Amino acid sequence: MGIGFKELLIILAIALLIFGAKRLRTIGSDLGSAVKGFRKAMDTEDEKETQQLNSPQKDADFGTTADKASSKSSNA
Repeated sequence: MGIGFKELLIILAIALLIFGAKRLRTIGSDLGSAVKGFRKAMDTEDEKETQQLNSPQKDADFGTTADKASSKSSNA
């Protein structure tokens, strides 16, 4: 139930009549650049996520953090 070849051709012909060849070419290149940027951002996020999952996790040491904070306030 997708768009067939005839329907796609009709849509492109209407778009050509509305926007003109020059403007349609600009819209196409802008749309292509946007898709390329979106894919690049998605790949970058996937790589960051994979790095975070594969890196060794350190356990939180809340006692050490509290000791450092209290010693800073008492030194001031």
